[in-house]
Amino acid sequence: MENDNDFNPQQSLALIESMINKAKDRFNENGHLYLLWGWTVLLCSITHFVFLKFDVMKEPGRIWMLTWLTVAYQMVVLSKRKKEERIKTYTDEIRGYVWLAFVAMMFIMIFLMAKNELWDRTYSMFLVLYGMPTFLSGVLLRFRPLKIGGLICWLLAIVSAYVSNDNQLLLLALAVIAAWITPGYLLRAKYKSETV
Repeated sequence: MENDNDFNPQQSLALIESMINKAKDRFNENGHLYLLWGWTVLLCSITHFVFLKFDVMKEPGRIWMLTWLTVAYQMVVLSKRKKEERIKTYTDEIRGYVWLAFVAMMFIMIFLMAKNELWDRTYSMFLVLYGMPTFLSGVLLRFRPLKIGGLICWLLAIVSAYVSNDNQLLLLALAVIAAWITPGYLLRAKYKSETV
């Protein structure tokens, strides 16, 4: 009688390949979500700034509702990616938790700022928060542009202490160019070169 734990040759090779890929921590970041969020935040921050300066609408902050569409799209992308994913590396797992921590911190920060009416420094706090997952993702992926992007976010957070709330929107735009858009395009190029 054949033991249920016996593998046929194809299953054995598949298991070995799976273990090798998990161990070697293959590069599988294509930069798509960095670009998605980078362009969304850039569009919102510049539009919000213009709306404020030219008094275009009563509540210019409503432009940020666009981020909810981005969240919905991201959920679809991540769901599709999870279905197609054959192997999830340890780095992928940790990076997922880093970004989950970032989202939790954003919601908690927004709640606390609303509760205490501290909206005048919202963008400074966003800059601090943007730096954390960006820098840590750079460390985990061993990708220097993300590490530099995280550091730039923190530097701009310090600069924002000397800038009006309106002008902090421009710092936010600069931060996402440095932290997400530029690294996003570089990640895309690296991914394409390694998967060809």
